[in-house]
Amino acid sequence: MGPMIVIHTLAHARAALAAAADVGCPVTLISAQGAAAYLGAAVFREIVAEAARETPGATVTAILDCGDDASLALNALRHGLKVIRLRAGPAAMAAVADIAGQMGAFIDPAPEAPVLDLLDRPDAPAACRAWLLRGAAEPD
Repeated sequence: MGPMIVIHTLAHARAALAAAADVGCPVTLISAQGAAAYLGAAVFREIVAEAARETPGATVTAILDCGDDASLALNALRHGLKVIRLRAGPAAMAAVADIAGQMGAFIDPAPEAPVLDLLDRPDAPAACRAWLLRGAAEPD
């Protein structure tokens, strides 16, 4: 996975993928925390897919944050997402991880790696490009 960018809109996804293609590095697009509950797996998947169609030179990994709701995580897997985040109890985590593994997907632990959150960034393309050029070495 490449440097991590939190996206909130299709415009954010487009900006991140265009910058990644321009810089020549992979990028990981992450939904906002708990986005599976209000945005939905299908919408997030389509946002990333549309941006990827428009930027065929970009290498992207997408992660949908499902909060603490295992049913939303399972729904995300049913919609074809291969990487999800989930903060649930041990039994639910084990069950979802097992199902994800059977589907060729996995639960990504929220890493301590720095991320660029595009919320309230007036110039998302410039922020993405600067972030990717410096290799995401500094926290946002």
